[in-house]
Amino acid sequence: MAFASNPLSLSVTEPAFEAWLRETGYLEILDDRAASADPSPPSSFPSLSSSSSTAVPDLPLRPRTSAPAAGRGGLAARAFSSMRTLASLFTLNPFAKLTPEDLSVGTPSWTLEFIGAAGSYSWPAGSAQARMRVQENVRRYVRNYALLSVIVFACTLYKMPVSLLGLIACLVLWEFVRFCSDKWQLEERSPGLRQAFVHIAQLATAVVLYMCNLQLAIACTVGVSYAVLIFHAFLRKLTPRRIPGANQHGRFLQRR
Repeated sequence: MAFASNPLSLSVTEPAFEAWLRETGYLEILDDRAASADPSPPSSFPSLSSSSSTAVPDLPLRPRTSAPAAGRGGLAARAFSSMRTLASLFTLNPFAKLTPEDLSVGTPSWTLEFIGAAGSYSWPAGSAQARMRVQENVRRYVRNYALLSVIVFACTLYKMPVSLLGLIACLVLWEFVRFCSDKWQLEERSPGLRQAFVHIAQLATAVVLYMCNLQLAIACTVGVSYAVLIFHAFLRKLTPRRIPGANQHGRFLQRR
């Protein structure tokens, strides 16, 4: 059935709707209610309460379902649901909703906001909640994740001194090229010679980086940093941000 267009209807874009949810605190409320909800066992697995309240006659050709079997069935269903939620991370783009404005805000507190208390972590109830958590936490803690990546890269170079020496050698090489270009004014006098120096420096940089295995250090840094980002954003609950002068409507709804 097709509906005619209504000129009085309001059209709200998805970014504007998400901004309203974030300002009013509804994202935190949705995440808290989804995390605190106790998923009931599927209807295909009988529970103890239903079996005790309803008398089912014994049939000679249908064996009874024991309580341990029902418990194992419910446990298997929850384990399968958890594995499916975890597998949804491989098809998720955590940077899908990241904007340049998120990079310009201040770095959140490491202890109060980024790490939080012991109760700030829980397993998502489903793939939809996991997606909401990951994308929102990446927007909130993008500067923390970037600083963690720098720390991981520094630790990797500390464990791989050859890669560190190669990186320093490349930086010295490019600084030498810049110094020669500025001193002899190659950009104005001889652009072709300057371009030749740049190509030689690029070739030397590629050879040095390959010989010192810097690509391995970068791969380790990217892998560890991405794993930390995904699992922290996956398990971290959406807690209200400590922003001075923020809208109090979400807190009022939480108290209610």
